[in-house]
Amino acid sequence: MNDKVVVVTGGSSGIGKACAEIFGKAGANVVITGRNAQALEESKRHLESQNIVCLAVVADVSNENDCKNVVEKTIAAFGKIDVLINNAGISMRALFEECELSVIRQVMEINFFGTVYMTKYALPYIIAQKGSIVGISSIAGYRGLPARTAYSASKFAMNGFLEALRTEMLPKNVHVLTACPGFTASNIRNTALAKDGKPQGESPRDEQKMMSAEEVAHHILQATLKRKPTLVLTQQGKLTVFLNKWLPKKWIDRLVFNALAKEENSPLKKA
Repeated sequence: MNDKVVVVTGGSSGIGKACAEIFGKAGANVVITGRNAQALEESKRHLESQNIVCLAVVADVSNENDCKNVVEKTIAAFGKIDVLINNAGISMRALFEECELSVIRQVMEINFFGTVYMTKYALPYIIAQKGSIVGISSIAGYRGLPARTAYSASKFAMNGFLEALRTEMLPKNVHVLTACPGFTASNIRNTALAKDGKPQGESPRDEQKMMSAEEVAHHILQATLKRKPTLVLTQQGKLTVFLNKWLPKKWIDRLVFNALAKEENSPLKKA
């Protein structure tokens, strides 16, 4: 990663912040984006304290012009882009029958179209470097999760987009990685949208029992260096993908339903 330029969306917290740090410590110059200017500036100061060269750009990935601006500022500052990590994302938790359509639209705009916009504008520069495009997807991109319909839909769409792009990019030697971390200790469940579009404010799961964002970032760095096409993390995540492929659907449906119904205040308890 020495002297590589790595753009990380959603770089002010969680997996994004951890990726910015671990790629930076490996020698890369990093560009981080986020909607919260204060949180982004705090992340920038933290990275610089680790002697990492960092550019912070306030941006909402659901806004196409913001994504174009991120790429333009990166090129102005560093002249190239070697790796794009599409990490910015949001989750939701609500029964579809109760969920406002605006919630589904917002999740799709951030998770799917944010990836599309950033990739579209960064792609010419990544092709020039024969670099990497990384999408931080989810196990929910392999297996639809009840009470997370919009999130699952956005990650299925992301997986399909990245798979098709990876195949298109074969002649140009561009690496495309779909990374599915499984449940990771981060703030994504705290900021997940409820049925009315407001953040639920707390995690329904025990964050202490999950893989850390730093460990996820380490695996993503290694997968990028090895130019792997896919990455599925955590034992639970790998087991879910395996069982969803081989078990009869009515069995895996029941297993997944029962597992998520155990969450604190799960909307599935009244389903």
